[in-house]
Amino acid sequence: MKREEKAVLIDQLHDELGKSQAVFVTDYTGLNVEKITQLRKSIKDAGGSYRVVKNTLLSRAAHDTPASKLDEFLAGPTAIAIALKDPVAIAKALVNFAKDNEQLEIQSGVLGIQVLKPEDVQSLAKMPGREELLAKMLGSINAPVSNFVGVFAAMLRQLLYVLSAIEKQKRQGE
Repeated sequence: MKREEKAVLIDQLHDELGKSQAVFVTDYTGLNVEKITQLRKSIKDAGGSYRVVKNTLLSRAAHDTPASKLDEFLAGPTAIAIALKDPVAIAKALVNFAKDNEQLEIQSGVLGIQVLKPEDVQSLAKMPGREELLAKMLGSINAPVSNFVGVFAAMLRQLLYVLSAIEKQKRQGE
């Protein structure tokens, strides 16, 4: 790879790392091209990207980003999963793939500015996803409104029963 191509790659990777919500470092030794392609697809479907990068280029690209804290884990064959939207979905994709493919080793990660150990990535993967959390939050926000509507409708029914009873009483009194 020529120096100009490396510079372009470093700039692109720096932009991606700067925009990312999380970055996960993996060792892919022992995985064939077909397996890596499957992993790339599952991570892409989860809203991220997975790429094999030389450690020196990754270290340079990570400069001035939270991913710079991962330098100590950059040894041997390294691939990174970049979470552009939902870090939980990417962690789930990695952990699920690693269950079926023992060759994939999740070495570390960074979430925001927090460095993650492999067990932290496992814990992150067990959390509910973004969509599920949004649904729960919407349900929590919607519950008081639903309760208010229910109480208001019950009060109106009670008022109708009272008015109906008064009307019957007046008819009987005539």
